[in-house]
Amino acid sequence: MYFLKRILGLVPLLLLISFLAFCLVRVAPGGPFDMERAPASPIIEEKLKEKYHLDEPVWQQYLRFLAGAVQGDLGPSMKYRNHSVTDIIVQGAPITLSLGFSSFLFALGVGIPMGFLGAVNKGRFLDHLTGFIALTLVCVPSFVIGPILIMVFSVQLGWTPVGLWESPTSLILPVMTLGLFFSGKVARLVREGMMDALNAEFIRTARAKGLSETSAALKHGLRVAVLPVVSFSGPMLADLLTGSFVVENLFQIPGIGVFMVNSSLNRDFPMVVGLALLYATILVFLNLCVDFLYTRLDPRVKFQRQ
Repeated sequence: MYFLKRILGLVPLLLLISFLAFCLVRVAPGGPFDMERAPASPIIEEKLKEKYHLDEPVWQQYLRFLAGAVQGDLGPSMKYRNHSVTDIIVQGAPITLSLGFSSFLFALGVGIPMGFLGAVNKGRFLDHLTGFIALTLVCVPSFVIGPILIMVFSVQLGWTPVGLWESPTSLILPVMTLGLFFSGKVARLVREGMMDALNAEFIRTARAKGLSETSAALKHGLRVAVLPVVSFSGPMLADLLTGSFVVENLFQIPGIGVFMVNSSLNRDFPMVVGLALLYATILVFLNLCVDFLYTRLDPRVKFQRQ
């Protein structure tokens, strides 16, 4: 019942987000035709507004947008002529999603073992080393990590391509650049969760039954320790899917992150609203999935009727 209410509540939420994005982008200074190389004459500008229905009242434009969105048509792009917003999203979204999900798995694959090793070796050299690495990864932004990885693995060693999206090896450096920052956060969360789990009653019971410290931590403690990571996974995956603009520019990846920023600068109204609605849908869906997964991992969590 709880999740059914959540799913039904997504519709008004997404309507509100689309309406706010639709209005705010029109309130911002400038218009979609202000960035043209040669200023358009008043007659041409009037015809362009008529073509894109910008001469209509805002509420009428919004209703027209909703009618098209229900059918999967987010309107034509005002910057990329002869292309619809839906076509651009369909072409770029698989690339951005591949990059985001791969970076997500990379962050978990690096962060969880690092946090686990730090917790089971509390106060030892390995704990200090993993803690230092995690803190460094959290503090160094992707636009610094990316060029360093390019210099080492592409320029000096020649192991990977510098950029573009042409082969599986092209995925390595962008995924590392995007995922290393979050792997540091995951490692810190796992270490804190594991430290709490190691002091819990069920771990002491497992030790009393003859399990070693590492076996008890792996079999019983890790499941509890990853719960904070599960809560963090929704926002983290959303950040990875929506925050790849720097990485996509750095490695010349033809995803949709570049379109989001460029469309905002160019006042490409349909593109901004369409991408905002897409990212909002991804975010709320991921948060819903995280809540569901949390109940599966921790049976103690129950959602009561409200």
